[in-house]
Amino acid sequence: MNHTFELDKVVSEYGERLLRYATSILYNHQDAEDVVQEVFISAYQNSGAFDGGNLSAWLYKITYNKCMNAVKRRRFIFFGDIPENTVAHCDVSNSDREMLDILSLLKPQDRALVYARVIEGYTYEELSVQMGTSVAALRKRYERAKGKLAGSLSAEYSNINLESRGM
Repeated sequence: MNHTFELDKVVSEYGERLLRYATSILYNHQDAEDVVQEVFISAYQNSGAFDGGNLSAWLYKITYNKCMNAVKRRRFIFFGDIPENTVAHCDVSNSDREMLDILSLLKPQDRALVYARVIEGYTYEELSVQMGTSVAALRKRYERAKGKLAGSLSAEYSNINLESRGM
C-alpha cells in the first residue's frame, strides 16, 4: 500500500468495526472516536510500512496500540458500570450491550483480546501479530480472562437464583 490508497474506502470499510473495537477497550465513545481518527491518520502517513498482507490485521494492530497508549496516558482503569452516554453514538443492540457489560469486568488489554477473539474471530496467530505477544501468552491470558468472566457470571447467576427464590 502507498499514499495512493483510497482513504475514503478504507474508512468506510473499517471505520465502524474499529470504532466498536476501540470502544470495547476504552469504554468511552469520544475517546474511541479520537483513537480511530488517529488510526486512519497514522495508517495513511505510514502506508509505506504496510507489507501488503492483511489490511484488517494491520489496522487492528494500530488501533490496539493506540488504545493501549490512551489507557496509559490517562491512567484509565475502568471498574464500574458503563456510563450510558459512552456508547450512545454506536448502534448497540441489547446483546452488544450485554457483551460490553460483561467485558467491563476485565482490564483493557484482556477486553481487547476477548473482543478480538470472540466478536471479530481473530486467531491467536493473528492476535499475536496485532498485540505483539506470543501465541502461548495470549492463550494463557485468554483462559484467565474466561475464568474471571465465568466466575463473575456464575456468582451473578447464583445471586439471581437466590433472589428469585426469596432467599
